[in-house]
Amino acid sequence: MNTDRTTGTVQQAPGERHAHWFLRFALASVFLYMGIDKFMGGGVAEFSMVMGLPLVLGAAVALGEVGTGLLILLGGLIASQLGDLATRLAALGMILILLGAIFMVHWGQWHFMATASHPLGGMMFQVTLVMMALYLLAKGNNA
Repeated sequence: MNTDRTTGTVQQAPGERHAHWFLRFALASVFLYMGIDKFMGGGVAEFSMVMGLPLVLGAAVALGEVGTGLLILLGGLIASQLGDLATRLAALGMILILLGAIFMVHWGQWHFMATASHPLGGMMFQVTLVMMALYLLAKGNNA
């Protein structure tokens, strides 16, 4: 963003107004994929069993992933305080889900590659997603 010295108006670079969609699409694609995937195959029951979670909590995680993925997109489409709130709530939900994944599964290894001690990989990817969600939480629809 640049400010015109003569008029004092703010000028946006071409495409700057829509740049937030890069973050939104990246986050939504991961959360929608992972959430929907938990309902496929063995379903939420298998996910819950593998993770050692009660079925209700496993279902909440899966629904939370789908819900936050949809909400982050919806928040960008609504040009009002409601859209801003949707963006911030979705980002907060994503952060909570990601922190759960980091501390329950990925903690102790930074690199994302699977190893004997971390068969689902380390936390590099999840931390990157947390940083993206933190940006949208802080900026809302002013991103």
